[in-house]
Amino acid sequence: MRRTLPTAAIGAVLWAGCLALPIFLDSAWISIAAIFAIYAIVALSQDVVLGRAGLYDMGHAVYFGIGAYATAVLNVGFGWPILATLPVAIVGAALVGAVFAAPIIRLRGDYLLVATIGLNAIFVLAMRNDLGGLTGGSDGIPGLGVPSLFGLQIESQSALFWFDWVLLGVVLLVMRNLDRCELGRALRYLKQDQLAASTLGVDARRTKILAFALGAGLAGLAGTLFAVQISTVSPSSFVFTESVTLFAIVIVGGQGSIPGVLLGTALMFVVPQIFREFAQYRYFIFGIAMIAVMVLRPQGLWPRARLAR
Repeated sequence: MRRTLPTAAIGAVLWAGCLALPIFLDSAWISIAAIFAIYAIVALSQDVVLGRAGLYDMGHAVYFGIGAYATAVLNVGFGWPILATLPVAIVGAALVGAVFAAPIIRLRGDYLLVATIGLNAIFVLAMRNDLGGLTGGSDGIPGLGVPSLFGLQIESQSALFWFDWVLLGVVLLVMRNLDRCELGRALRYLKQDQLAASTLGVDARRTKILAFALGAGLAGLAGTLFAVQISTVSPSSFVFTESVTLFAIVIVGGQGSIPGVLLGTALMFVVPQIFREFAQYRYFIFGIAMIAVMVLRPQGLWPRARLAR
């Protein structure tokens, strides 16, 4: 425990310092920082499934999209306040994750990977075909409103930044405590050795479904924030390349490592903004970086520290 306290304190200080960024940044960089917070949340949600449970999920953008579409449909189509759509987005994405996981959870490795790719393709196709006349087809759903808290509208870039970063802080607390709860320990045992975990009383099927549900729910939260940030939702934001990006962030940053996932997110979404003239090559550069990491540092740039017993 003594080793974890300084790390937690340093992380809290850094996060608090990040909340002060709007004082020093212009509106463009405030927007980029807000997008970073959103993608950090969805990357952390991917890490629950891939990094903690060791399940090859290459369709995680689906749950991100479910959260975004749930908010867009309810807000634009039915006039719900943004914050009222947030629980629906989280629970809806979590339910889809659990229902999808239930029949395929026995699959392993490449077979599970292919199944999740199929889910991503089905989701994008359904959204493009205007599912139920609600999703707007390829054009998506424009014109989302802004969140309102205690009568105050969260509409400026700085306000949206703080809104996103406060929720990122909540997600970081959830992730930090996941390893120390029963579910986190069960996930760790399953990833290391499923047979041995079963002898310890771990219900593999139930635990894997819970991992998918938790990861999907956090992605649904990020989807709502994303929809609010860009004020429109379309299928192009949740295509297969987005799932590949999330998968790569966890691999390159470090599976099961909160700092690693944050570092991977920064490398993918912030660094290209610094070198904007090369931004169109970001997938190529990230692909080269991923190959290099796999060869030179397979545990990731910032690997997971061993937990104190």
